[in-house]
Amino acid sequence: MKGVILAGGSGTRLYPLTISVNKHLLPVGSKPMITHCIDRMVESGITEILIVTNPEYVGHFSMLLKSGEEFNCKITYKTQDKPNGVAGALLQAKDFVGSDSCLVILGDNMFNFNLINQVKNYKNGCHLFFKFVPDGHRYGIGRFKNNRLYRLDEKPKDVETAFACIGVYIFDNEVFSVIDTIAPSSRGEYEISDVINVYIKNDKINFNYIEGWWTDAGTMLSYQKANEMMWNEKR
Repeated sequence: MKGVILAGGSGTRLYPLTISVNKHLLPVGSKPMITHCIDRMVESGITEILIVTNPEYVGHFSMLLKSGEEFNCKITYKTQDKPNGVAGALLQAKDFVGSDSCLVILGDNMFNFNLINQVKNYKNGCHLFFKFVPDGHRYGIGRFKNNRLYRLDEKPKDVETAFACIGVYIFDNEVFSVIDTIAPSSRGEYEISDVINVYIKNDKINFNYIEGWWTDAGTMLSYQKANEMMWNEKR
């Protein structure tokens, strides 16, 4: 299995911290945000990792991470030339993943649980991770019936408490063919929720509810929470 970390975006919700730096290079706890994602991949047994980011930040990431040797992995880099969504960024990993499967982490997702069992036991399709949150309107949220996931809704305005689909996914290499079939949303982006809904429709989905803490670090409040959690973990 290959690892893909999506670390693009403009970081507007963290201005002015991100005026001159990509948000995934900001400190969380005692080290840069993105290195926590690398640690989670390496501890799960994944040692070939691709980082997808904006063209202007490739040099910043490579200066920090270099070849990945310091992190016990091999790191390569690819650019997302247009800000066309999470699925658009993931499409850049097609050649890197090849005939393999991939663990995908959105680079601002911070958490204290490991992915070893899910990576080890993965067979095919799409595997998702859900966490109960009080602000479901910020995320893609799962719709369930009889503990069966039947749809993912992207940032619904009428939802507060919900099970959020966190920014950690496992896909087979069919994900790239699926991305080719979806159309941009009203935001002009290729939504990962649309990709996942194809897997749900085709009954190629698995998921689990996570234990432990998780937060994205994409707003000032969640960035503060991520730092508090990581300092408590002394990471």
